[in-house]
Amino acid sequence: MDSRREKNKMEMRAKIDKKLAKEILKRVDIDQAMRERFRAHKKTWNYSVDKKNTVWLKKIVERYGWPTVSFVGKKASHGAWLLVQHADHDIRFQKKVLGLLEKIYEKDKTEIRPSDIAYLTDRVLTHQNKLQIFGTQFKRKDPTSMFRPFPIKDAKNVDKRRKGYGLSTLEEYATIINKRYKTKT
Repeated sequence: MDSRREKNKMEMRAKIDKKLAKEILKRVDIDQAMRERFRAHKKTWNYSVDKKNTVWLKKIVERYGWPTVSFVGKKASHGAWLLVQHADHDIRFQKKVLGLLEKIYEKDKTEIRPSDIAYLTDRVLTHQNKLQIFGTQFKRKDPTSMFRPFPIKDAKNVDKRRKGYGLSTLEEYATIINKRYKTKT
């Protein structure tokens, strides 16, 4: 009887996993499409996309915990991080998730991308007007200027920290950012 109950529980969990992964990826597609429309056509930013995703993801985290790799797969776990990364209207939630990611990563390095921790760390710090650690957050003065990183704590050692979290050098990243957004380095 216990083994049957365990089997049913595992089957139910597998169904939740697939359904949740599918929903995360659907929301990521909507998130990215909105951002692409904005970049390509200078449409009005649709803040409701980020807000709806945040409300939904808060409920998921409360009910199931963080969607780790073993729970929803690599792509959906990273997708959940992306939704949090874009929850700039709710820094408290970003900070909460950052704590969860760090704890999970500390226990099992395969469950969370270390680069997700680096990006979210810098996102939270820059929104608090603090120095970023990994140099992942960029800004520019006007639409024609180059992107430059927000100020970085201990900038001379940033590439060492970046490497430890699976990131390219700051110079390589700056080149990618400026190419992606059509500015010269």
